[in-house]
Amino acid sequence: MFETKIVFLQKRNRMQASLFLIPVTLGDTELRKVIPDYNKDIILQIKHFIVENVRTARRFLKKTESSINIDELTFYELNKHTSSEDLSGFLTPLSKGEHVGVISEAGCPAIADPGADIVAIAQKKKYPVVPLVGPSSILMSLMASGFNGQSFAFHGYLPIDTAERTNAIKKLESRIYGENQTQLFIETPYRNNKLMEELIRSCRPSSKLCIASDITCDNEFIQTRTIKEWIGKTPDLNKKPTIFLLYK
Repeated sequence: MFETKIVFLQKRNRMQASLFLIPVTLGDTELRKVIPDYNKDIILQIKHFIVENVRTARRFLKKTESSINIDELTFYELNKHTSSEDLSGFLTPLSKGEHVGVISEAGCPAIADPGADIVAIAQKKKYPVVPLVGPSSILMSLMASGFNGQSFAFHGYLPIDTAERTNAIKKLESRIYGENQTQLFIETPYRNNKLMEELIRSCRPSSKLCIASDITCDNEFIQTRTIKEWIGKTPDLNKKPTIFLLYK
């Protein structure tokens, strides 16, 4: 077993410098429940990380392997304030034969996440991009909903303006009937309850709504009911990461 691992690491060390997309937990969850051990083998070979938040990325890496010397690592922060010039510079280690890792705040990088911008640059420059296995709230909520997994669309955040949001909800609902397509969307956690109220007001009583909250965490809540059945029985979703799914 020991010799097999040595051979594996030697082969990996000879791998062409790659951009690794490193998933993290969706909340306060044990790593072993959602992250393969293989990911740790990869992480230990990376000295450069592109992250949404340096503090939380450092915490995740220490949780992955306590022996990691954080001070030996270089972090590049990627957020809405990062310029396109800076983005391209983040990939400089790849040109020198060094791996680079991308770590988001939760779940899988580049899915509803600014990491997609750096991946696009890497693809354009023809650097290898390697997605690692980990939890995706979008896929896991769809798996547990009982809705159409053959055709679905994720829309991110709905409009904040009340009238625009109502109009968006009605358009999404029309697609579940017209296109037989599951519709997924999210809201800023502290506005979840308000969105829930809007869904009950705007959707047909017979339309089905799945609420998937705190996925993989101790307080995980995933239930599918008709809009009519949710009336008076909605959970408190305030400040809880939640995905909403609509279907017929």
